[in-house]
Amino acid sequence: MAGKKDYVNSLVSDNREKVEHHIREILRLIGEDVDREGLLETPARVTRMYEEIFAGYEVDPRDVLGVTFDEQHEELVIVRDIVYYSQCEHHMAPFFGKAHIGYIPSGKIAGLSKLARLVEAVSRRLQVQERITTQIADIMDEVLDPHGVMVVVEGEHLCMCARGVKKPGSKTVTSAVRGEFRTSPALRSEFLSLLKQ
Repeated sequence: MAGKKDYVNSLVSDNREKVEHHIREILRLIGEDVDREGLLETPARVTRMYEEIFAGYEVDPRDVLGVTFDEQHEELVIVRDIVYYSQCEHHMAPFFGKAHIGYIPSGKIAGLSKLARLVEAVSRRLQVQERITTQIADIMDEVLDPHGVMVVVEGEHLCMCARGVKKPGSKTVTSAVRGEFRTSPALRSEFLSLLKQ
């Protein structure tokens, strides 16, 4: 993933007029005056936003890890506090938070920024937090073939905070473990304790 293409869903761009038309129709159907000054450019702005927030559809997350390096480090590697933004597939409402990834290499490491790019590639699409967590762990496991992977994702969901049950400030935490993390409580504890520091 490199350059501006990372942040654009070209399918939205290629269908810009249709997307703008449907957004204008939604505004009209909810009772808005689509010709008032404040809304004249809204369909175009929303379309540009969709290009960015759904850019994950343009990327195969497995490719994001890119070049790996042969390295005989076989101790815990953690990248924590990776901020992500996504859209709930049930309500198309935003949810956001932080992802924490830990893995034990088995002779192959990825560039640290690639882990953040992986989170972005997985989250910039219609999602649920549980799937984001699982996909990150599975892709790490598949591409790097490490001794173990653990992923913890924290999220605040506007579909829960701003509508429905309306509980602002509530957070959801999901985890996925693979390999040695699954069989070693001590390793899981080490990972979780390092997240708190």
